Parts: sequence; structure tokens; C-alpha cells
Amino acid sequence: MINHLATALMWGAGLLIMGILAVFLLYILYQGVPVLSWNFITGRSSDITVGGGVGAQFFNSFYILVLSLLFSIPVAIGAGVYLAEYAGNSRLTDIIRLSTESLATVPSIVLGLFGMIIFVNMLGVGFSIIGGSLTLMLLNLPVLVRVTEESIRTVPVSYREASLALGATKWQTIWRVVLPNALPGIITGITLTAGRALGETAILIFTAGTTVARQIPNFDVTAAGETLAVHMWYVMAVGLVPDRMEIANGIGALLIITILAFNLMFTIPGQLLQKKLSAGKH
Repeated sequence: MINHLATALMWGAGLLIMGILAVFLLYILYQGVPVLSWNFITGRSSDITVGGGVGAQFFNSFYILVLSLLFSIPVAIGAGVYLAEYAGNSRLTDIIRLSTESLATVPSIVLGLFGMIIFVNMLGVGFSIIGGSLTLMLLNLPVLVRVTEESIRTVPVSYREASLALGATKWQTIWRVVLPNALPGIITGITLTAGRALGETAILIFTAGTTVARQIPNFDVTAAGETLAVHMWYVMAVGLVPDRMEIANGIGALLIITILAFNLMFTIPGQLLQKKLSAGKH
């Protein structure tokens, strides 16, 4: 009887979480999907007239995300490999893990102020895409480092021993055996990080700014780079455009659809790769 009761409670907790998520998503999509159109997604934004779009902000969101991942993924994978394969248990390892966990607990608005002081003011890049990307890298690193380390540690030791027994070096073993088997977990970490970065506002307000370039798309990393999330905050906080509620609803729906598509784009190949590797083990 206790077993059945505990099972029912677990199912109830899971269904409650799914219900809350479904209500939230359906409400946002119900309010925002009617606003979405080709002109809204690709058009220029307007500060005072009705009918503006979010084309530049949509492009900047992905541009800043890609740049931040390009900066953070090599560092995170290198740190994860070092912690899992080379470091062992030492004082230096403890300091690195403590630093990573401390960085993960820093509020994003504090990271934004740090990025504004270092990149915008001291280095003189101004409110720019490159400044926002470098600061967003600090948000991505803790999650990517820990996910990479844990994914590498889940690879069985027998794989390493078999590779070394065949005459491979330690680096060849890591590159050709360990990392491919840890790749599904690393992809999951990248997906979670990307979804969080797409919705980030506090960091980018202080580093990338609240304005956009005249042309769409603009690949100049020194130009200001307002994103979708920042534009939503801007139109609701200080915007004068009459249809700001419709713009905010449309941005909310567009962000949710984009993040869901982004997750599926990474999750499905990761699951297929994991199944392929699992089949290869047998």
C-alpha cells in the first residue's frame, strides 16, 4: 500500500510539473502566435509607429549566441578534459572546481556590470556584439565545464584500457575514444546553455546595448546588438510604441518556438548518436 501511494505521489508530481509547463507555454503561444508574421520576424523595429518588426533583434540573438559558444566551448571542453583525465585529486583541482561553482552562482546582472567595466569601458569596445558575447561566455562556462567533466567520467574505464593496450597515446585515447562517447552528454549541456543564453537580458543590456544597426543582417562585431529578450524588456519598460503589448507577446512566442526548435535540432542528433554508440558496444 505504501509502495502504491509513493508511486502515485511521484506520478502526481511529474504530471503537475508537466501541467504547469503546458499552461505556461500554451498561454504564451496563444497570445503571441497571432502576432507572428513574415514582416514581424524580418522587419525593422520601430520606436513610435505601429507595425514594427524584430528582424535585427532576431539575427543578433543568434549571432551573439554563436559567438559566445565559439568562445566558451573550447575552453569548457579543455577544462573538463583536464579535470576528468589529467588533474586527479589535488589542491589545484579543488580550486578550479570551487571557481567554477562560484562563477555559476554569480547573478547575471553582476556579470553584466563586470562585462561593462572590463569590455565596454576598460577595453573600449563599447556597447557591442563582441562585448556581449564575451560576457555571455562567463555565463556559459560553469555549466559547460561541469557537464563536460561528468560526461567524460561516465565513459567506462575499460574503453581507455583497451585503447591504451592497442598502443594509442593518452591524447589519442581521449580524442578518438573518450570524447566521441561523451559527446551526447556534452551536446545536452550545450543545448541547455544555448537555451538559457537566448533568453538572457541583464548581461546584454549592460554590454550589447539596446539599439541595433541599420542593415539586416549586420556581421560587424563592434556594432550594438540588441537581442529579442532585451527588446522585449525595452518596449515594455521604456518603449513608446503604441502596440508594445503585441510586440512583447510576439517576441515571447518567437523565443519559445526558437528555443524548442534549437533544442530539437541538438537533442535528436544527440540521441541518434547515443543509440549508434550503444549499438556499437554490443
